[in-house]
Amino acid sequence: MEPEDRSLAGLFMSFQSPVEIPGVSNIDFLNMAYNARRRKLGLLELGPIEFYAYLFPKLELVNMKSDFLNRNVNEGFSGGERKRNEILQLAVLEADLPVLDEIDSALDVDALQDVAKAVNGLLTPKKSVLMVTHYRRLLEFIQPSFVHVMEDGRIIKNGDINIVIVLEKEGYKAMSTS
Repeated sequence: MEPEDRSLAGLFMSFQSPVEIPGVSNIDFLNMAYNARRRKLGLLELGPIEFYAYLFPKLELVNMKSDFLNRNVNEGFSGGERKRNEILQLAVLEADLPVLDEIDSALDVDALQDVAKAVNGLLTPKKSVLMVTHYRRLLEFIQPSFVHVMEDGRIIKNGDINIVIVLEKEGYKAMSTS
Protein backbone atom coordinates (compact mmCIF):
# COMPACT_ATOMS: atom_id res chain seq x y z
CA MET A 1 0.00 0.00 0.00
CA GLU A 2 1.06 3.56 -0.58
CA PRO A 3 1.78 5.53 2.63
CA GLU A 4 -1.40 7.61 2.36
CA ASP A 5 -3.51 4.46 1.83
CA ARG A 6 -1.95 2.80 4.90
CA SER A 7 -2.70 5.89 6.93
CA LEU A 8 -6.31 6.07 5.78
CA ALA A 9 -6.69 2.37 6.63
CA GLY A 10 -5.59 3.06 10.22
CA LEU A 11 -1.98 1.87 9.98
CA PHE A 12 0.86 4.05 11.16
CA MET A 13 4.51 3.39 10.44
CA SER A 14 7.29 5.25 12.18
CA PHE A 15 10.79 5.34 10.81
CA GLN A 16 14.14 4.73 12.42
CA SER A 17 15.24 8.04 10.88
CA PRO A 18 12.20 10.22 10.13
CA VAL A 19 12.64 12.28 6.97
CA GLU A 20 12.46 16.04 6.59
CA ILE A 21 9.68 17.56 4.51
CA PRO A 22 10.90 21.04 3.55
CA GLY A 23 8.22 23.64 2.91
CA VAL A 24 5.47 21.79 4.81
CA SER A 25 4.72 23.03 8.32
CA ASN A 26 3.84 20.54 11.03
CA ILE A 27 0.46 22.17 11.63
CA ASP A 28 -0.49 21.96 7.94
CA PHE A 29 0.77 18.38 7.64
CA LEU A 30 -1.09 17.23 10.75
CA ASN A 31 -4.29 19.08 9.83
CA MET A 32 -4.36 17.68 6.28
CA ALA A 33 -3.59 14.12 7.41
CA TYR A 34 -6.13 14.24 10.23
CA ASN A 35 -8.90 15.62 8.03
CA ALA A 36 -8.15 13.06 5.28
CA ARG A 37 -8.61 10.29 7.85
CA ARG A 38 -11.86 11.88 9.07
CA ARG A 39 -13.16 12.04 5.49
CA LYS A 40 -12.30 8.36 5.01
CA LEU A 41 -14.27 7.53 8.18
CA GLY A 42 -17.26 9.56 6.98
CA LEU A 43 -16.72 12.31 9.58
CA LEU A 44 -16.75 16.06 9.10
CA GLU A 45 -13.40 17.80 8.80
CA LEU A 46 -12.24 20.06 11.61
CA GLY A 47 -11.58 23.72 10.88
CA PRO A 48 -8.33 25.32 12.04
CA ILE A 49 -9.64 26.47 15.43
CA GLU A 50 -11.30 23.13 16.24
CA PHE A 51 -8.22 21.26 15.05
CA TYR A 52 -5.91 23.32 17.25
CA ALA A 53 -8.13 22.58 20.26
CA TYR A 54 -7.90 18.87 19.39
CA LEU A 55 -4.13 19.10 18.84
CA PHE A 56 -3.07 20.98 21.96
CA PRO A 57 -3.51 18.06 24.45
CA LYS A 58 -1.56 15.85 22.04
CA LEU A 59 1.37 18.30 22.20
CA GLU A 60 1.33 18.00 25.98
CA LEU A 61 1.28 14.20 25.70
CA VAL A 62 4.60 14.19 23.82
CA ASN A 63 6.07 17.14 25.75
CA MET A 64 6.38 19.40 22.69
CA LYS A 65 6.00 23.16 22.62
CA SER A 66 3.46 24.71 20.27
CA ASP A 67 6.20 26.53 18.31
CA PHE A 68 7.10 23.15 16.73
CA LEU A 69 3.85 23.40 14.81
CA ASN A 70 5.15 26.30 12.72
CA ARG A 71 8.41 24.54 11.83
CA ASN A 72 8.67 22.41 8.71
CA VAL A 73 8.21 18.69 9.28
CA ASN A 74 11.42 17.43 10.93
CA GLU A 75 13.53 20.14 9.28
CA GLY A 76 16.44 20.92 11.60
CA PHE A 77 14.96 18.73 14.34
CA SER A 78 17.18 16.81 16.74
CA GLY A 79 16.74 13.03 16.98
CA GLY A 80 14.52 13.41 20.04
CA GLU A 81 12.40 16.11 18.38
CA ARG A 82 11.91 13.91 15.31
CA LYS A 83 10.75 10.97 17.44
CA ARG A 84 8.43 13.17 19.50
CA ASN A 85 7.06 14.57 16.26
CA GLU A 86 6.36 11.07 14.96
CA ILE A 87 4.55 10.11 18.14
CA LEU A 88 2.61 13.38 17.88
CA GLN A 89 1.56 12.33 14.36
CA LEU A 90 0.51 8.95 15.74
CA ALA A 91 -1.48 10.57 18.53
CA VAL A 92 -3.22 12.95 16.13
CA LEU A 93 -4.11 10.26 13.60
CA GLU A 94 -5.28 7.80 16.28
CA ALA A 95 -4.07 4.88 14.20
CA ASP A 96 -5.60 1.48 14.78
CA LEU A 97 -2.24 -0.29 14.47
CA PRO A 98 1.01 1.63 14.85
CA VAL A 99 4.25 -0.02 13.76
CA LEU A 100 7.07 1.71 15.59
CA ASP A 101 10.49 0.96 14.12
CA GLU A 102 13.26 1.62 16.62
CA ILE A 103 11.64 4.63 18.23
CA ASP A 104 14.44 4.49 20.79
CA SER A 105 17.12 5.18 18.17
CA ALA A 106 19.11 8.39 18.81
CA LEU A 107 17.18 9.28 21.97
CA ASP A 108 18.66 10.48 25.21
CA VAL A 109 17.06 9.25 28.45
CA ASP A 110 14.69 12.22 28.82
CA ALA A 111 13.43 11.96 25.25
CA LEU A 112 13.07 8.19 25.58
CA GLN A 113 10.97 8.63 28.71
CA ASP A 114 8.79 11.26 27.00
CA VAL A 115 8.25 9.08 23.93
CA ALA A 116 7.52 6.00 26.06
CA LYS A 117 5.07 7.93 28.23
CA ALA A 118 3.26 9.13 25.11
CA VAL A 119 3.10 5.61 23.62
CA ASN A 120 1.82 4.23 26.92
CA GLY A 121 -0.80 6.99 26.93
CA LEU A 122 -2.01 5.86 23.51
CA LEU A 123 -2.43 2.20 24.44
CA THR A 124 -5.96 1.01 25.15
CA PRO A 125 -7.50 -2.44 25.54
CA LYS A 126 -8.67 -2.15 21.91
CA LYS A 127 -5.42 -0.89 20.37
CA SER A 128 -2.13 -2.65 19.81
CA VAL A 129 1.32 -1.36 19.02
CA LEU A 130 3.97 -3.33 17.18
CA MET A 131 7.42 -2.14 18.21
CA VAL A 132 10.76 -3.09 16.73
CA THR A 133 13.76 -2.58 18.97
CA HIS A 134 17.22 -3.99 19.52
CA TYR A 135 17.54 -2.79 23.08
CA ARG A 136 15.90 -3.70 26.36
CA ARG A 137 16.02 -0.10 27.60
CA LEU A 138 12.84 0.83 25.72
CA LEU A 139 11.04 -2.17 27.19
CA GLU A 140 11.74 -0.87 30.68
CA PHE A 141 9.43 2.06 29.89
CA ILE A 142 6.92 0.39 27.57
CA GLN A 143 6.23 -3.03 28.98
CA PRO A 144 5.18 -5.41 26.22
CA SER A 145 2.42 -7.96 26.55
CA PHE A 146 4.21 -10.25 24.10
CA VAL A 147 7.74 -10.45 22.77
CA HIS A 148 8.69 -12.03 19.45
CA VAL A 149 12.34 -12.58 18.57
CA MET A 150 13.23 -12.44 14.89
CA GLU A 151 16.30 -13.77 13.16
CA ASP A 152 16.84 -13.78 9.41
CA GLY A 153 13.29 -12.50 8.84
CA ARG A 154 11.62 -15.29 10.82
CA ILE A 155 10.10 -15.32 14.29
CA ILE A 156 12.17 -17.85 16.21
CA LYS A 157 10.82 -17.35 19.72
CA ASN A 158 7.67 -16.00 21.39
CA GLY A 159 7.19 -15.17 25.02
CA ASP A 160 7.16 -12.43 27.59
CA ILE A 161 9.81 -9.95 28.73
CA ASN A 162 11.86 -12.80 30.20
CA ILE A 163 13.02 -13.92 26.76
CA VAL A 164 14.49 -10.45 26.23
CA ILE A 165 16.56 -10.89 29.38
CA VAL A 166 17.82 -14.28 28.16
CA LEU A 167 18.50 -12.91 24.66
CA GLU A 168 20.47 -9.98 26.00
CA LYS A 169 22.50 -12.20 28.33
CA GLU A 170 23.11 -15.24 26.10
CA GLY A 171 22.49 -14.07 22.53
CA TYR A 172 20.52 -15.63 19.69
CA LYS A 173 21.99 -19.09 20.33
CA ALA A 174 19.85 -19.30 23.46
CA MET A 175 16.71 -18.60 21.39
CA SER A 176 17.13 -21.53 19.06
CA THR A 177 18.02 -24.06 21.76
CA SER A 178 15.30 -23.34 24.29
